[in-house]
Amino acid sequence: MEWRDHGILLTRRRHGESAAIIDVFTESHGRHAGIVHGGASRKKAPVLQPGAQLDLMWRARLEDHLGSYQVEPLRSRAAAAFSGRMALAGLNAVTALLGFCLGEREAHPDLYQQTERLLDLLEEEELWPLAYLRWEMALLAELGFGLDLSACSVTGRNEELAFVSPKTGRAVSRQEAGPWVARLLPLPPVMLGQGTAPDHEIAEALRTTGFFLAERLAPSLGNRALPQARARFIEAFLRRV
Repeated sequence: MEWRDHGILLTRRRHGESAAIIDVFTESHGRHAGIVHGGASRKKAPVLQPGAQLDLMWRARLEDHLGSYQVEPLRSRAAAAFSGRMALAGLNAVTALLGFCLGEREAHPDLYQQTERLLDLLEEEELWPLAYLRWEMALLAELGFGLDLSACSVTGRNEELAFVSPKTGRAVSRQEAGPWVARLLPLPPVMLGQGTAPDHEIAEALRTTGFFLAERLAPSLGNRALPQARARFIEAFLRRV
């Protein structure tokens, strides 16, 4: 069995004296692990860093075996990750969430493409938070927890949408919120693709996506806690808000 694909490195752990097991998010084969012989060596270890873009050749005797990778670097994101505190925290959040959320060997080509575009913006500090928010919304949608923000869940109209129902993930208008307003989640204009996307709106939006990641998606995966890497990124972002 063998295939060739491009992928984004999520994690690497030592295996034996000189090999490494890497977990990679690939375009056509989803999240897929494999052994890299010599992956812990001085030559290969610097290439195998989280976020790195790799050309991969996977081989195994049978399809359900762990198999081994031959890897060639396409793009390193190490320099971009260390360009600032928020960049490193953002990269760690993305790779941790993908490793947490994605099932093994389940292809998500659209999410892969959006992830690649997001990571290419690591050094763009002004663009990154909005791109990251859109990525989290795409991640929720890809895994079956997408938000329906097209119209008010009560009236069916799309005027004055201001909240999201934590139960349904649907929009609620300001007029219909009534006495339940304290129980609803914020729906800032940035989530509707409106306005100039100021940082305080992105922060509100990340509170909403964070609720659905922690209270809806995570329980569906065995009630595990979200990776702390996301919280560290939010903390880094809020320092500039």
